[in-house]
Amino acid sequence: MSESAFEVSYPETPRSCVVFASPHSGRNYPWAMLRSSVLDELTIRSSEDAFVDQLFDCAPQYGAPLLKAGAPRAFVDLNRSCDELDPALIDGVRRRGHNPRVASGLGVIPRVVANGRAIYRGKISMLEATTRLNTYWHPYHNMLQGLLDDAVQRHGQAVLIDCHSMPHEAVQGVARSGARSPEIVLGDRFGAAAAAEVVDRVEAAFISAGFTVTRNAPFAGAYVAQAYGRPTRSQHAVQVEIDRAIYMDEGRIEPSERFADVQRTLQGVIAEIAQIGQEQMPLAAE
Repeated sequence: MSESAFEVSYPETPRSCVVFASPHSGRNYPWAMLRSSVLDELTIRSSEDAFVDQLFDCAPQYGAPLLKAGAPRAFVDLNRSCDELDPALIDGVRRRGHNPRVASGLGVIPRVVANGRAIYRGKISMLEATTRLNTYWHPYHNMLQGLLDDAVQRHGQAVLIDCHSMPHEAVQGVARSGARSPEIVLGDRFGAAAAAEVVDRVEAAFISAGFTVTRNAPFAGAYVAQAYGRPTRSQHAVQVEIDRAIYMDEGRIEPSERFADVQRTLQGVIAEIAQIGQEQMPLAAE
């Protein structure tokens, strides 16, 4: 296993059933990838959920672990199934039905970055694709499931907060005329990935902090929410998308002057979310 597959920040005391994870903020771009790409070092980062791991890095202070990807999304997409292989990119892959994500170049090994810009000059080998999955995808997901299993064992339930960011243009036009565009989009796959009371608590935490929030539009949750959201088994998953425009310069991929303020505001949100389930725990004897 590569040491850069992921990093986990653990709390001193695991008092929360919540697990925070950031699968798209990895920024360890392998030199071999950069050398084989037609993109410059800035453009290749355009699909990255830049700085999301930093926005949520206080989670361990409130008793919850934070799982952070090491590999960048353009190298291997941890929010895709490991069998979403793109025959237009990977030698030897057979077409199997129609998968719109794969067809658009956004499979588990992406062919394009934002706005459909091709990453490579040609194809990559099946060996290269398999190596990426074994080195990064499987270790990350094994750790994620392990953290959730530990939360269920300790607290009787687990709540995964899958942390992402979205381009500002993705939410333009989503709001009704005259209303503010959403700054936060919560995805629970229309109730399939998390119990209503869990999503209500997450939503209330963001709203009370002053954020404009919508659910499931334009993002309802992808592979992680689908694979890990099992509310009937006390395992809930909520995807959180944050408008990049509120905390970063999207063109330059740099934190904006508002970054520290947003990070500070999110600290209160994270503290509130980490409280989910704790009110159900029995009081210790004096």
